[in-house]
Amino acid sequence: MLSRDFESYYQNIYGSRWPLLKESLLTPPASVAYGEGLTKPYILDRASALAAFSLKLPKSGIILDACAAPGGKSLVVASRMGKAAELLANELSAERRRRLVNVLDEHLDAEKRSRVKVSGFDAASLGGRKTEWGRFDAILLDAPCSSERHVLQNEKALEAWTAARPRFLSRRQWSLLSAAFLLLRPGASLVYATCAISDEENDAVVSRLFAKYGEEVIPDEPGFAEGEKTKYGRLILPDACQGMGPMYVAAFLKRETRTGAVQKV
Repeated sequence: MLSRDFESYYQNIYGSRWPLLKESLLTPPASVAYGEGLTKPYILDRASALAAFSLKLPKSGIILDACAAPGGKSLVVASRMGKAAELLANELSAERRRRLVNVLDEHLDAEKRSRVKVSGFDAASLGGRKTEWGRFDAILLDAPCSSERHVLQNEKALEAWTAARPRFLSRRQWSLLSAAFLLLRPGASLVYATCAISDEENDAVVSRLFAKYGEEVIPDEPGFAEGEKTKYGRLILPDACQGMGPMYVAAFLKRETRTGAVQKV
């Protein structure tokens, strides 16, 4: 039985499109076997791979995958990074972190795996603080979100859903995004992604980044043409993209430090 609150919330957003979109969310995602630079292919939604490809990687330095489990995007980043770069794959949940380690161990060769570290800190709590890694040279933030595809396919999750869920998650997402921006080295790339379909968790969160940090934030293109353009990024929806997604992706660069200016640490 579809939650009335859930149905009303998304019907209000998508109108006559909602029935077809809902139907597409109930089908399996369009997955690909990503194997470039891996010891064996990893199956993931093609939209997830596009999100990871949107991060501009440095030739050297430390890349942060702030919410890394289950690990598909970390594998895409690890397979593409240069030999002078390292990846910090971070996951707060201990259980999910164990699965993340297994995925990395199973799909990366010894040389790449030696340059991928796994950590378990709360990425939202580090904004403005010094870390043992310093600032990061690129950050991928695939933030926890409503994951409507999962909710629709899980009876308990659907029964428990209320409109408070996206509101609560948007606050968490903003904490993570703001912290990530503060942890980013000037001139470096930041990608914010969710698998949510509501503006409340996507463009509305990103708008706060521009409102708070102003000219320090330079809009960047996600790097793919699939999906539909939003004010700040692109939204891939399965009803219009051959089953891919959902996946929202917004990309930014942090403005270089002005001469004589003091950067926040």
